Amino acid sequence: MALFFQLDLLDDIEFFGGEHLSVFHCAHHHDASDPITADGRLVPRFWEAPQPPFPGSFWRVLLQRDPGIPEAEPEPTVRALPLTLRPFVDAHGPFVVHFKVGGTAAWAQEPEYYRCACGAETAFVCQVPGHLEFGVRPGAPVQPYSIRDDAYLLFLGNEVYLLACPKRCDPAAVFPVNQN
Repeated sequence: MALFFQLDLLDDIEFFGGEHLSVFHCAHHHDASDPITADGRLVPRFWEAPQPPFPGSFWRVLLQRDPGIPEAEPEPTVRALPLTLRPFVDAHGPFVVHFKVGGTAAWAQEPEYYRCACGAETAFVCQVPGHLEFGVRPGAPVQPYSIRDDAYLLFLGNEVYLLACPKRCDPAAVFPVNQN
């Protein structure tokens, strides 16, 4: 899996302020995520659940208080670029934000809500706009169904909403909701 982006959440982000967000995605197994639920909850260890037709998960999102020491070597596939966060007035309609951290999701379709396997209602962390391109390093494998050979997309280029367990039952208890 490749590290697509990471950032430190500002302290005033509800539930998750001060945590480090890391988003990984497989460049080869490129599809939309599919929630696997049982009894009205995401299944235990849902971040590892098979995502048919794939035998396992092709994504991983982590929220950590102390992510440890950064790797000395850069991500070999996705080019690192600076991400600058600026405050703005919260928007509630689809396609009105570029990249959003905290606040209220601007759903492209009907809002989706999930209950974590531990029983907690998941909470909004971050929104990644549809068709946001992540540049790749020369020589990186081409991502199937991407827009260009020199760019990767998250979850087929869908709008992505990261919902996490506010109880922090596990650093990986973050579910990527995809809409288009």
